[in-house]
Amino acid sequence: MALNAARDAAAAQHYPQGALYVVATPIGNMADITLRALHVLKLVDAVACEDTRHTQGLLRGYGLERPGAQLLAVHQHNEAEAAEGVIARLRQGQRVAYASDAGTPAVSDPGARLVDAVRAAGLPVVPLPGASSVTAALSVAGIVQETGFVFAGFLPTKAAERDAAALALQVEPRTVVLLEAPHRIEAMARSLACLGERRITVCRELTKQFEEIDNVQASGFADWLAEAGQTVWGCCRSAPQGTVLLGLVRNPLISLDRLVQ
Repeated sequence: MALNAARDAAAAQHYPQGALYVVATPIGNMADITLRALHVLKLVDAVACEDTRHTQGLLRGYGLERPGAQLLAVHQHNEAEAAEGVIARLRQGQRVAYASDAGTPAVSDPGARLVDAVRAAGLPVVPLPGASSVTAALSVAGIVQETGFVFAGFLPTKAAERDAAALALQVEPRTVVLLEAPHRIEAMARSLACLGERRITVCRELTKQFEEIDNVQASGFADWLAEAGQTVWGCCRSAPQGTVLLGLVRNPLISLDRLVQ
């Protein structure tokens, strides 16, 4: 049914041969895929992906399972080299899709080097927008206004560098979106304490059954985690389930004018 709807909705568009299709996939809820993504994932000659087993499972869930030879591993450890194989296929006129494990590729996920290499080779890259944990979190945080936001991604893993990066956020006049792995979230909370009363919207397991969205002051984030650890966050300590998103409200005492000085 879904594949028929995808064909009816998306088939009229032109899908050039020899192009790389950058496909956004769900961040947790299988229903959050676009009809156009389904059509392209069925149409292409091969699917390059961050994890072939994960993507095969995703495709199987939509009735799009492929032979192993049509799944190409392209991840952070081999992206530069694997891009050459993708480019070779594109030059043969093949259509190739790229999907990371979840969400939109090349945004704190593998894919950027592949896209850069394909474009440098003079070949077309076609975006297929869809699920994004960043925009999903911002949509329910209510903290982005006329000043916009900054996507900072993951802060450094080393304590001193992470503390310095957190301190630098004191003078950022825009809303900031941060990502962190569950097993490092307590260290992140300690680093962000320097931001005092600034509000943080904490998002975990977005779009999934146990989705959690909470607000907490930066100075009390570490204590809040400790209190909630046996309930909301306890499972993260024993079995990390996914990236935690932090939406840091803008500093109202800093003018946006400082950015153009």
